[in-house]
Amino acid sequence: MLINPNKVIMHLKHPTLENSFNKTISVIESCKTIIQLEGASRMVKNFKIMYKEVGYPKVLLYTLENVLQKQHIKCQL
Repeated sequence: MLINPNKVIMHLKHPTLENSFNKTISVIESCKTIIQLEGASRMVKNFKIMYKEVGYPKVLLYTLENVLQKQHIKCQL
């Protein structure tokens, strides 16, 4: 069984938060160019703004930014 290390397991109290997080991760990982990553970066910023009031775990934002940075390095190669 393969486990995605970027997938953060959350409680089912906020299924929309989980869906948004997973969708943002998928978009970031599918980026092939720096221009596409700029759009993904805006998604991360929107995620932060949208869920700030909900009180999302800070690890989610850290994970998104980490995945974004790793993908940025891949696109530069």
